[in-house]
Amino acid sequence: MIFLKSDSEIEVMAQAGRIAGLCLQMVGSMIEPGITTRELDAAAEAFIRKHGAIPTFKGYQGFPATICASVNEVVVHGTPDDTRLKEGDIVSIDVGATYGGFVGDTAMTFPVGKISPEASRLLKATSEALALGIAQVRENGFIGDIGYAISQHVRKYGFSVVRDYAGHGVGRDMHEEPSVPNFGIPGMGPRLRRGMVIAIEPMVNVGTWEVVTYPNMRVVTRDGSLSAHFEHTVAVTSDGPRCLTLV
Repeated sequence: MIFLKSDSEIEVMAQAGRIAGLCLQMVGSMIEPGITTRELDAAAEAFIRKHGAIPTFKGYQGFPATICASVNEVVVHGTPDDTRLKEGDIVSIDVGATYGGFVGDTAMTFPVGKISPEASRLLKATSEALALGIAQVRENGFIGDIGYAISQHVRKYGFSVVRDYAGHGVGRDMHEEPSVPNFGIPGMGPRLRRGMVIAIEPMVNVGTWEVVTYPNMRVVTRDGSLSAHFEHTVAVTSDGPRCLTLV
């Protein structure tokens, strides 16, 4: 079932989204060679709790941390640990904050120091694809419009979108209907209605779209190629998309 949110509920979601967005911004400012993802995780949890929210991910299906920290070929769901980030790495940080009973969910891939031209192109392509997907959010549009815009843009770079994982509805639960794939057919899929709130999150690989999922939920590219992940929580309004996690 797709839950439509009232205007007042969306305002609460905007507060949750702002906390998540500011947290992501703060974590990004800490990223440099030598830091561990566990240190980033501790800072994220302290930030979210200081702002009166709850780390959405912590304890979700047994996940032990506040953020997902996915390095290089890890697509999503990387668990923070004591491995130190190295110059040239890329790291995807995914963070959720629950405030007033509602979730804000956002992600971004950051460079660690100076990265390769290929990695730079990957981050650029994925960020642009997210913006193009968000631009398709309008009343009476379709979920397929979003995925089509994302996949067509990524294809221009020679990259591929992950097909086994997708965006999703967001509300009182982190994962609600509908599914929001990063590929699709224009005019197909669920119709976008005022009050829907969705997480749009292109996951883009340099190589094959195929992935491997491990028992601890960590997802990696099957061919070991680099992967990037960008995400915003977006509300469907009469005036178009309202990005709730943009700060």
